[in-house]
Amino acid sequence: MTMPSANRAIAQQTADSQGAKKNIFSGEPRDERCAGDDERRAGDDERRAGDDERRTNNDPRQKQPRQNNQPRRDKRDVHGWVILDKPIGMTSTHAVAVLKRLFQAKRAGHAGTLDPLASGGLPIALGEATKTVPFVMDGRKRYRFTVAWGEERDTDDTEGRVVRTSELRPSAEAIRALLPQFTGLIEQIPPQYSAIKVQGERAYDLARDGETVELKPRPVEIHELTLVEHGDNGQSVFEAECGKGTYVRALARDIGRILGCFGHICALRRTLVGPFRETDMIPLEELEALCNRAASGEGSLADALLPVETALDDIPALAVTRADAARLHRGQAVLLRGRDAPNSSGTVYVTVAGRLLALAEIGNGELIPKRVFNLTGLTASPGRSNERV
Repeated sequence: MTMPSANRAIAQQTADSQGAKKNIFSGEPRDERCAGDDERRAGDDERRAGDDERRTNNDPRQKQPRQNNQPRRDKRDVHGWVILDKPIGMTSTHAVAVLKRLFQAKRAGHAGTLDPLASGGLPIALGEATKTVPFVMDGRKRYRFTVAWGEERDTDDTEGRVVRTSELRPSAEAIRALLPQFTGLIEQIPPQYSAIKVQGERAYDLARDGETVELKPRPVEIHELTLVEHGDNGQSVFEAECGKGTYVRALARDIGRILGCFGHICALRRTLVGPFRETDMIPLEELEALCNRAASGEGSLADALLPVETALDDIPALAVTRADAARLHRGQAVLLRGRDAPNSSGTVYVTVAGRLLALAEIGNGELIPKRVFNLTGLTASPGRSNERV
């Protein structure tokens, strides 16, 4: 099948990236991508950036002073998902560190970086939920974003240096007529400031050093792209639902180039991440308030958790007996026999007595465990699953 390519109509990229201004949030890859293209898997990625326990020197064996002489809180097993409504200005890694501290969790990580300048859904996996992160990262994402016309910037958002300008402003009709070219399976050149690796270096690092990075077009899928608002202020609001690896910033750049008016992202919000909807999101202030109530015995942080298996909504479930569960828990395969044995193959998530046990593969009449879950500790409140129905 021949892929339609929006880039065929786009002029050769000639923007000069030399002397590019460093982003003020440069501690985080510039990445509103629909699945986090650098594939930073969530399992404890906050360890690399540090958190509330960050050492102040290079010797981890040296004890550090405690602020206000407060005793160090013991970490605990916490399992589930928190869908943070990330505020603008916070990096994804910092958000993970904050939630890990609030929950006193041993393990935490996010399922796809959200740009510091963006707000919205940042799924954070705690404990055994980190084993289900790939299923969320592979899911669809939905964004609401605003494009400012008249300027193209080297970062494709407000933080970059202006590299092209135009007095032209597009009409709503011209924009809508163009959108089909950016819908479906297309090819897209990632932004210069992206986490794509070029000869072992991140593209954004090379761009910050003033190098012109030649990035190759990549296939991405845009399931839906609509114009929501178009005013007289030189800005337009769009909504996009897209697959893994799509750059929303690149959409603004390429649409502006074809229309001849140029453009860049000036506002961005993620409203859907895989199975997690906007109604699942919790603002940071609300989480902190819940933490304070829980500390005084007036509530439980379990109320903020979604079950681990929420990330597995698109995967078939298979219930097994306690005897088979014991074998799977030891990493042993189970023979599937009898009239109730599934005749399909592929990945399933296994439950016993209604409780998540493992991720497994069905093949050759056997159930083979791939990931076994140990959900001992703090988990989601029993009613959280029913709230999402």
